[in-house]
Amino acid sequence: MKKNIRIIGAIILLAIAALGAGMYFGARTNNASRNIPAKSVVKNDAVDTDGKQIIEISVKGGYAPKVSTAKAGVPTVIRLITDNTFDCSSAVSIPSIGYHKNLPRTGTTDVDVPAQTAGTKLRGACSMGMYNFVVNFE
Repeated sequence: MKKNIRIIGAIILLAIAALGAGMYFGARTNNASRNIPAKSVVKNDAVDTDGKQIIEISVKGGYAPKVSTAKAGVPTVIRLITDNTFDCSSAVSIPSIGYHKNLPRTGTTDVDVPAQTAGTKLRGACSMGMYNFVVNFE
């Protein structure tokens, strides 16, 4: 009986170790396959028909780009794009505008941001505070 318990315990430990390794290496592979540097700056000049600028942020294993630049004084849409996102980055918080939401695993979620003054840094983060992004308004 004790031998069976030890065998079951060893199998459980191996399964946990394999799962942890898969999550660690899977997250690293996901970021590398997107070819997005950890810190990048994107000038977002896209303005839609409603006169709003659109900032697109990929959400999976963090946020990319981590830093975006937007025009001050223009209403903005932060477009959060998920693609089989199962990590904590899918629980987004942008405290300065009172936004807190769990995003769908796959899809697009638009966050309306009123016009911001020059020098404003709009910060967002995951539910655990592990991943973050910032939109600088100039």
